[in-house]
Amino acid sequence: MFGPDFPFAYDDFLAHPAGIGSVPATEHGTEVAVVGGGLSGLVAAYELMKMGLRPVVYEADRLGGRLRTDRFEGCEGDLTAEMGAMRFPPSSTAFRHYVDLAGLETTPFPNPLAPDTPSTVVDLKGESHYARTLDDLPEVYHQVMDAWNACLEEGADFSDMQHAIRERDVPRIREIWARLVEKLDNQTFYGFLCDAKAFSSFRHREIFGQVGFGTGGWDTDFPNSILEILRVVYTGADDDHRGIVGGSQQLPERLWEREPAKIVHWQHGTSLASLHDGGRPRPAVTRMHRTAGNRVTITDADGRIRTYRAAVFTAQSWMMLAKIDCDDALLPIDHWTAVERTHYMESSKLFVPVDRPFWLDTDEETGRDVMSMTLTDRMTRGTYLLDDGPDRPAVICLSYTWCDDSLKWLPLSPEERLEVMLKSLREIYPKVDIRRHIIGDPVTVSWENEPYFMGAFKANLPGHYRYQRRLFTHFMQDRLPEDKRGLFLAGDDISWTAGWAEGAVHTALNAVWGVMDQFGGSTDPSNPGPGDVYDEIAPVELPED
Repeated sequence: MFGPDFPFAYDDFLAHPAGIGSVPATEHGTEVAVVGGGLSGLVAAYELMKMGLRPVVYEADRLGGRLRTDRFEGCEGDLTAEMGAMRFPPSSTAFRHYVDLAGLETTPFPNPLAPDTPSTVVDLKGESHYARTLDDLPEVYHQVMDAWNACLEEGADFSDMQHAIRERDVPRIREIWARLVEKLDNQTFYGFLCDAKAFSSFRHREIFGQVGFGTGGWDTDFPNSILEILRVVYTGADDDHRGIVGGSQQLPERLWEREPAKIVHWQHGTSLASLHDGGRPRPAVTRMHRTAGNRVTITDADGRIRTYRAAVFTAQSWMMLAKIDCDDALLPIDHWTAVERTHYMESSKLFVPVDRPFWLDTDEETGRDVMSMTLTDRMTRGTYLLDDGPDRPAVICLSYTWCDDSLKWLPLSPEERLEVMLKSLREIYPKVDIRRHIIGDPVTVSWENEPYFMGAFKANLPGHYRYQRRLFTHFMQDRLPEDKRGLFLAGDDISWTAGWAEGAVHTALNAVWGVMDQFGGSTDPSNPGPGDVYDEIAPVELPED
């Protein structure tokens, strides 16, 4: 996920033997607040610790953020449900650095029509189509796929940009993207489709919205900026996904416990856990404000007050508006406007444990799998089948929905959600008794109803590019008034690639560079950081007037 907005090689930066930077010995042991114990917060804390600083992590809920893995109580086997991030593209190379560091194993994720997915059923307007490969679908689906490819070439120089990204040709990336940002910042995804000759057919646009590309239907993204979609398809973010064996939450948990082999100031065997009382992060932040000397003062849920020269805020930015009492002096007014205008998408999931992967049974009449990964315009929208062997308990993600489709579930209890989903799937698979195989209670989430998240992830609307640029570039604090420095924003809603763990890693590393710079540190000349090369690759700046 190299660019297109900020084409910096975070993976090379992390892998370089010189490390990602250092601070003067006089700063060793200095406390830095890290608000939020999700992936971005723990990457930032881990790297700051390696530099010899003392990160103080605050977490309102549990470590991991939206890398949240739930388990089914009372069920045989170690069954897991990925309530947040559950699939990761190979192009997430900086994220993969930490996956490998933590010694985690990955496995192909069963997306629709993926090579490792046994079969897929597309059910639209009451008509179902069974497919093992794309060739098994009716001609109209091929027409839709061809229309999408033509649309990308016609309106977004797709092949040229993909080639430039693969080659890491920064001048060419910036040349193409600068023109597209200026042209398309005010355009919705749906408007982009409508303007393409290849998508002149409403039927094709409707099918595309239901079935989409890669992971399924994308009509919930239709109101969003087309720039958000181009970031996904240019970088292969929706291709060849893999899941983490045992659950994604293991990554932040292992970073919390990990003892780096190379560490400055701290003795070997030091971990983030060992730097915190009882091995636990501080509780929720309830107040943040500026105090004399341009410090950031934080009050936590236990009533403890502590003042820091630098703080990294990685929770979703709306928390600064609603859940945390924040001083206006923390950010410049234009940045507060950008935080307020951030648009979050809703998302919900519901999982059930089952006795075995019964969907691999063969229907004697048709010779097909009795049930398949399912895309539909019914209430469930996307149903994923997850197993670890033919004779072991397994898991079904009965429904994975977004935006308005997610809001339809919001008032319903887990049991009520289950009943609606089973009814929808019974219409598609009348001969399959899913209920007979369920061996435990359902687990569910609606991220818009989670008090410490208030939504699944950022998704810019048309006209939001300028707001996103302000948030992403906030780590370059020599551009800010002196009295607005010292608080660094990070997290995937600050990144250009929201909803992807890769963006959480990128912004964490930006914040680490910012803290290092503030404390008088520097990178090795052979391995410049994102701030060192910022002027050469800064995101396109659109006029404000």
